[in-house]
Amino acid sequence: MDQVKLLPPEAELETKMVLKQLARSHRALAELKGFADMIPNKNILINAVTINEAKDSSEIENIITTHDELFKAMSLENYNNPAAKEVVNYRTALWHGYKLVKEKQLLTTNMIIEIQQLIENNRAGIRKLSGTVLKNAATGEVVYTPPSGEKEILFFLTNLEWYINDDFDNIDPLVKLAVVHYQFEMIHPFYDGNGRTGRIINVLYLVLKELLDSPILYLSKYIIRNKSAYYRLLQEVRTKGNWEEWVLFMLEGVEQTAEETLLLIKKINSVMEKTAEDVKQALPKIYSRELIDLLFYEFYTKIPYIERGLNVSRKTASGYLAALEEKGFLVSQKIGKEKIFLNTRLFEVVRQAGMQK
Repeated sequence: MDQVKLLPPEAELETKMVLKQLARSHRALAELKGFADMIPNKNILINAVTINEAKDSSEIENIITTHDELFKAMSLENYNNPAAKEVVNYRTALWHGYKLVKEKQLLTTNMIIEIQQLIENNRAGIRKLSGTVLKNAATGEVVYTPPSGEKEILFFLTNLEWYINDDFDNIDPLVKLAVVHYQFEMIHPFYDGNGRTGRIINVLYLVLKELLDSPILYLSKYIIRNKSAYYRLLQEVRTKGNWEEWVLFMLEGVEQTAEETLLLIKKINSVMEKTAEDVKQALPKIYSRELIDLLFYEFYTKIPYIERGLNVSRKTASGYLAALEEKGFLVSQKIGKEKIFLNTRLFEVVRQAGMQK
């Protein structure tokens, strides 16, 4: 059982237990999709949710940073914090992958390579050298040797690409998600960034199969919470053919994460609506729905964003932001030569959600 095998798996994947859990996972996912679809400006949600995902996914790889550092790295091109920059690269890769999948209605090997290049910010590409092994972090013992050399890796990736895009087997897409994730981790095609690339593939697959319209469901926090079970079950598929427990683990992750994400986006939505009412009351002369949308597009805004977004002069944009700061809706910070205005209400909701493990 030790080496990676071509897909599809020979095992019975849709067992009675799996089918029971599938119903719960689909219900939670459908509720999340339905609520997200009602929100007019999806980018606001996507930006808020993906920053926590980028942070959590990077944390699994021991790239640790804070929301404050992320805020600075997002708002300043040359901000010098390597960990925060890596997290921002991850979010860039995620957006890029999402746009490609929406445009092409496919998820291909070349797209996966592009995503990994953006995560790692280099063009090393698929592993060409042999000698890559996966070790037990505690004991140093070699637990797995993935396929070696570009030709063999591409052979398995081509098989994975076919399995992702061709629903020849009528297996439920959430079950296939568990298979796709396992297989990608086993192929381990890159020198670095495999885990993060694999977690982006998860959400792109959900978008590809139209289970979500926006990339807002991420399993990274669930994996952090259940890290030892995650690695144990990955191993057991390979060594014992234990597909059922692995598929159940991933399906439970989808259910839990969909429920948590729904709560978060409901909070973001209500904070946005409350802010709209409060700004309308406190500053009726400058209030517009477009202004609120711009304030919630990211954690922060700048004078040029307001200038462009509302098609007003720099002086007017600057006046709007000063008025909003005076009334406590924004807090300005000088980062480098730039003045950034932080949306404290949004920042706090997302930060608190990110801290709940």
